[in-house]
Amino acid sequence: MILEKVRNHCIAQPGAEECFPFDETSPVYKVMGKMFAIISLDPPFGISLKCDPEKALELREEFEGITPGFHLNKTHWNTVAFDGTVPLHLILELVGHSYELVCSGLPAKLKKELNRIENEE
Repeated sequence: MILEKVRNHCIAQPGAEECFPFDETSPVYKVMGKMFAIISLDPPFGISLKCDPEKALELREEFEGITPGFHLNKTHWNTVAFDGTVPLHLILELVGHSYELVCSGLPAKLKKELNRIENEE
């Protein structure tokens, strides 16, 4: 099932953790305390991911299942539907893109700590 594959991919990112700060049907994935993904376990199923603003616009134009982030900054976040309009390989790639964007914005101290965590895994 696409939902489980995406959840597993999110938690497999180095230093990633899953938490439920909003409700029991919206797992949030964070790295070093910074959010990089939110999944909806209730219909409509999907994932919200941070995205480079230019790339975000391009993806929205190309894929019907990619829309501005639901309840998020629409410039920097996309919501990707798990409705078959976006290939799984692209969803997993976008999880990685979101994770990398968040990691690149971490302060030096947290980047160093994350690097240590990555080397331990």
